[in-house]
Amino acid sequence: MVAEVVERYLRRDGYDVHAVHDGQAALSAFDQFRPDLVVLDLMLPGLDGIELCRRLRTRGDTPVIMLTARSEEIDKLLGLGVGADDYVTKPFSPREVVARVKAVLRRARQPAVSDDGESVRFGDLRLNGRSRSVEDGRGPIPLTAREFDLLFHLASHPNQVFTRDQLMTSVWDYAFAGDSTTVTVHIRRLRAKIEADPARPRHLKTVWGVGYKFEP
Repeated sequence: MVAEVVERYLRRDGYDVHAVHDGQAALSAFDQFRPDLVVLDLMLPGLDGIELCRRLRTRGDTPVIMLTARSEEIDKLLGLGVGADDYVTKPFSPREVVARVKAVLRRARQPAVSDDGESVRFGDLRLNGRSRSVEDGRGPIPLTAREFDLLFHLASHPNQVFTRDQLMTSVWDYAFAGDSTTVTVHIRRLRAKIEADPARPRHLKTVWGVGYKFEP
């Protein structure tokens, strides 16, 4: 099974792994062990990965890496507002999953934004690096940790174009050419949260064939 192979590779790298094979058991295990990170398959019996991820989010901001069978499922997850920190599309190498686990944990343990009170403001949009908060004329905007990191990075470099691979390296601390799906998903989620019209974004612009930039 895929779970057993991934578990074996993670244990080889020194991680303490608790593997379960259905959603309800996963939720119980989470409450019991309070892991540092969850690797979650979208297709689980009983409680599926979408609902499980939602419930995990109500329990805190533990990083979640979602495994999906195909890239089209990412759009479904986006539409349902599932806030995973990273997405890996099958088929994948177990070493890739281990690399992503390392990167997400490394990023989670050290803030991506220096804790010096630096803030960024463009019109009504205000980002505070110390409190890691975002608000606009409507009030506070709830963001996941990775959404904030991505937005702060782009807004701190206005009009600078970043490729997806550059953002993977700078924001996720992970370089893997050819799979930047998670960047696309997070950009879409950010647009849905900060743009008045996500279909015609004012700030988070796509530079076709290159990547993304923040336009003041």
